[in-house]
This record gives sequence, structure tokens and C-alpha cells, in this order.
Amino acid sequence: MLSVQSIEAAIQQLPEPDLAEFRRWFAQFNESIWDKQIEQDAQSGKLDYLAAEALAEYQNGQATEL
Repeated sequence: MLSVQSIEAAIQQLPEPDLAEFRRWFAQFNESIWDKQIEQDAQSGKLDYLAAEALAEYQNGQATEL
């Protein structure tokens, strides 16, 4: 398995076009991980308190339209 240091060194060696492609790939990769984590948190109930808070604010007339 590669170390973080060897990955960093390899990235630093990339020519600009490859670095731009890597940035795009990594952004998509990172977003995918984030989406999976949010989905897991929602399914497990970790975000229920946020929904309850938003509903309470809406019911109390404290919500604003976007």
C-alpha cells in the first residue's frame, strides 16, 4: 500500500493538465464519500434532530422562504 507521503510526492510531479484532471476526479470522489456518509447518517437517525428543529421553526412561523 502506498503511503500518504508517496502519494503527495507523485501528485507534486504531475504536469498541470494531469493535475487538473486529478483535482476533478478527487472532487467527485470526495463528494461521493460525503454523500454516502450523509445517507448513512440520515438512515441511522443521526440527523433526525435537525429535521425536528426545522419543523418546529416552521410551525412557530420562524421559517423564511428561500
